[in-house]
Amino acid sequence: MMLIQIANLLLQVAVSIVAGACLLRCYLQWLAFNLASGQRNSIGAYLLPLTNWIVLPLRRIIPSIGRFDVASFVAAYLLVLGKIIVLSLIVGATPFAASWLIFALIDLLDLTLSGLVGLVLASVILSWVGAGSQIQYLVSLLVEPLLAPIRRVIPNLGALDLSPLVLLLVLQVLQIVLNNLK
Repeated sequence: MMLIQIANLLLQVAVSIVAGACLLRCYLQWLAFNLASGQRNSIGAYLLPLTNWIVLPLRRIIPSIGRFDVASFVAAYLLVLGKIIVLSLIVGATPFAASWLIFALIDLLDLTLSGLVGLVLASVILSWVGAGSQIQYLVSLLVEPLLAPIRRVIPNLGALDLSPLVLLLVLQVLQIVLNNLK
């Protein structure tokens, strides 16, 4: 039992990092962010080496749809699916492909929501302590498209911006719904 828990932890961490990087790559392409800017300290310098090994081969057979990087999304899905299959085989669960496919989609959506929660929290913290930094700019770029529709709906309270709180609540509600689907 302890070995299964250790395998679960290691797989969860490894897959979350790489699949999360694939999802971030997909989202940055959607935002038309240039990952290949050539700067050593750019996000692309970290993201591309972490994801190229799975995304580039998939790009040969799966084209992007407009700004949507389908290969990066499929790569994230395949990583999560692989984790679920390996863990199921380790615990000796009866193989049932349809449930693996659905559970992988739910797990991928949960990973996406968790990543968004982290980005919103990072955005709030960086707005207090890291205003004007390169990382604050990047996090702001990622979070702003999600906050803009909320800011149009909730009243402006001057210096107090409640939109991150509202977004966090929405993301948490969606996570509760997903966890109940599992």
